[in-house]
Amino acid sequence: MLKKAALKLLLQQWKKGGFSVVFWDGEQKDYGNDPPSFTIIFNKEPKIDTSTSDIILILGEAYMDGTIDIEGSMDELIRCMSLNTFLPPAEDTTAATKESGVTPRTEQKNIQHHYDLGNDFFSLWLDDTMSYSCGYFKTPQDSLKQAQLQKIDHILKKLNLTQGETLLDIGSGWGGLILRAAQQYQVKVTGITLSIEQYNYTKQQIEKLGLQDSASVQLTSYQDLDPAQMHFDKVVSVGMFEHVSQDNLSKYLNKVTELMAPGGMFLLHTITGMFETTVNSWMGKYIFPGGYVPSLRETVWLSSNHDLHLLHAESLRLHYALTLERWYENFKQSLTTIREKYDERFIRMWSLYLRGCAAAFRVSGLDIYQLLFTKNLNNHIALTFDHVYAE
Repeated sequence: MLKKAALKLLLQQWKKGGFSVVFWDGEQKDYGNDPPSFTIIFNKEPKIDTSTSDIILILGEAYMDGTIDIEGSMDELIRCMSLNTFLPPAEDTTAATKESGVTPRTEQKNIQHHYDLGNDFFSLWLDDTMSYSCGYFKTPQDSLKQAQLQKIDHILKKLNLTQGETLLDIGSGWGGLILRAAQQYQVKVTGITLSIEQYNYTKQQIEKLGLQDSASVQLTSYQDLDPAQMHFDKVVSVGMFEHVSQDNLSKYLNKVTELMAPGGMFLLHTITGMFETTVNSWMGKYIFPGGYVPSLRETVWLSSNHDLHLLHAESLRLHYALTLERWYENFKQSLTTIREKYDERFIRMWSLYLRGCAAAFRVSGLDIYQLLFTKNLNNHIALTFDHVYAE
């Protein structure tokens, strides 16, 4: 009874929206100021610490354990959660002057927690390019592979690469972008990653395609790159900014500018939030430890401190919802194979992550932007973006 009473007190804090809860003893209770739009069903009494007040972590772990199921729309669940937890900060929390933060070793540990689950695992539900970031859908009917190739091409067009230029990809994943840049633009491209699995895969692909003279990959942190030893005409970063921590955002942008030639271009492809808040506790504990989703205003604010001039900003919010839906469908279709290696708790955890993130991009204010900057003022750039959007 004490556990049930404690849960009721926590659930009563979600006053916006509306939902219903069916407890393990059969009692049903409605919460919120609107009619219920989804139902949380407790299959059994949860194993929780009644001293905790973190309802998101409680419900997330209960779902992983099979203690609860959700009946109704995941969109409505995420909408309700965001209405009651993603609140504006009481004061300005931008990280413009912060210089401490995550060390390269901690950064590597956080990255490997997620990305080193194994290439075999990710290949089951990613497309052939092994792209693990938001695709670019020209139509909702585009295949996942189509969308990922279109995303890579969209980025490379924005960077307006010319033959012989040098390109750095910070957080290069499984190498799809650096391989395509080397093949199609005849540029010298370097990728860096902290994932051993990604590093080995990319290195193999470079050798397989015979691109050793134009493409390379390093297992290193951006923090360890030496501007005295390397400079690049263009820099790109896809899905990396969210991993550096709030305290390191300024350090990260400073390193980018140090590595770029004057007038160079930098494309930052990053998830953004409405406000300067940490990721929810369940996501931070189980999916992306050390993760921080910057706000758009925070990112633009910080960029000006490093003489980065914004040329173009494009939201791909609905593109990411579509991408995550495709990943989840592939994930479901591969469950027989996944179960050979992982237990049901892991499967429910990843299902919640993929479904919840898709919903979050539709209803919570979570967004993703491609931001194109120049280092210093560059008066030799194209006057329009016709070269990006022309077929």
